[in-house]
Order: sequence, then structure tokens, then C-alpha cells
Amino acid sequence: MVNSPAAGGAASAPASGVLPEFPKQGPQAGPKRLRLAGAAVLLVCTAGVVLCTAPFRGAVAAQASAASSAQDPSASSSPSTGSARLTYTRTLAGSVPEYFSVSVNTDGSGVYEGGKIKEVRERRPLRLSPATTRKLFGLAAEVDDFRSLDADSHKKVANLGLKTLTYESAGEKHQVEFNFTQQKTVRDLMDLFEGVAAVEEAVTQLEYAIKYDPLSLPQQLLDIQIALNHNEMVDPELMVPSLEQISTNGRFLHLAQVRAQDILSRVGPGRQ
Repeated sequence: MVNSPAAGGAASAPASGVLPEFPKQGPQAGPKRLRLAGAAVLLVCTAGVVLCTAPFRGAVAAQASAASSAQDPSASSSPSTGSARLTYTRTLAGSVPEYFSVSVNTDGSGVYEGGKIKEVRERRPLRLSPATTRKLFGLAAEVDDFRSLDADSHKKVANLGLKTLTYESAGEKHQVEFNFTQQKTVRDLMDLFEGVAAVEEAVTQLEYAIKYDPLSLPQQLLDIQIALNHNEMVDPELMVPSLEQISTNGRFLHLAQVRAQDILSRVGPGRQ
């Protein structure tokens, strides 16, 4: 067989734009070359995917961390810049509750924690009214936010429980402890916090009764009515969600519903 001049020319000097033929290296050379090229492409694609998804994973992790902090009231251990926090705690074995703590920030947001001394206690977020928040921080300012304050009467009185008042702001922290005090400003501040704690404890008991002991609701609601009559509760509107659940649910005793409706008329939206 005789090669044509065109074919011979193509073999010795390819025209422009035509790729030369590679010498054959055995029957497996072609597939091996394809496998190597495919591996290289796979490595490049994998690297690209890692580089592209790394920022996405970082953003997701940041969002998850932020969501976790928002759901956990204890995630923030100190008030934010430009804010301040007041905290009141009382510890007295045998009382109900034996221990409680109320913390509030200058924007009214806060946390309540109550229960027995030797138990794991759930921390529940709360939001106080602007009026109550202003009163709390105003009273604290009257005693210089507890700087160098000696509030205890140092008199021989019964154990009324260890009380602690704490002020935190922008890295500074002032704290005072006492069993009994005769200072009016400190007593007024303590009474406000005690009133908030009374409401939060009532919410705790109502929520438990709604789930596990509905027959106890009439008595609990009567106790709330009495406390309201004696002005022992501060920001009682914090009870509204629980009261509405009782007043509108037919599975609860009629007496419980009537008392819940009465309390709502006194503390709920649209009250006189």
C-alpha cells in the first residue's frame, strides 16, 4: 500500500490547528492517561467545593451559636456595653422557694431563677415594665449603686434569709449583703424585687398545675387574688399567658376559670 503525499505530509509536518499523534505505549496507555486526567480534575473540583463551602459552614456555625445564646438566658455573664444590670437574690432554707434570683437590665429584660437550694434550677427569661425598671435603677442610684454601702442593721434579729444586691455595668461590679436592713431605700428596692419574684413563682406554680394538678388551680388563683389585694405583686401582667390558658380551656374547673377571668380583668390588657 502506497501512502499519498497528503497523508505523508500530515505525518511529518502537521498543518496548523491539527494536533500531532502521540506514540502508542501499549494497550493500557489510553485508559491510564484518562484515569490520571480524571483524578486531577476531581482534585481540583474537590478543592473548589471545600473553598466554597468553608465560608457557608462558618456562617451556619455562627448562626447556631447565636441561636443557642438567645435560647439560653445564662449565655451572657455580664451586661452589654452601655447597659447595666441589677440582681437580687435571697436564700433561706425552709422557705418557698428556698432560693431565688431576679436579674434585670436597663431595657427591662431579665432572668428569674427559683427553687430549692440543693437542686438544678431552670432560669426563665422575663421582661419588666418600663415603670418598674426605672424604679429599680432609680432606687439603686440613690444609694450610689451599692458602692461602699453597709446595708445590714447589725442587730440581733432572727434569720430572715441572706439577701444580696448586685450592680454591674461596663466591667464594674458592686455588691452588698444583709439579713435585715433599716435603710428605707434598700427596703424599697428589696420589696420591688420580692414582688417580681412573687409573680414569677406564681407563674411557675400555675404552669405546673395546668400540666399535672389542675384541681389545685382554684386555691392557687385565690392566693393570687389575695396577694393582689395586698399589693404584694409587681408587674402581675407577667401571669397573663397562664391566666388566659386557664380562662379559655373548658377542661379546668369552672371556679378556676372564673377566678382566672377576674384576675385578668385586673392585670390583663385593657384593665381599668
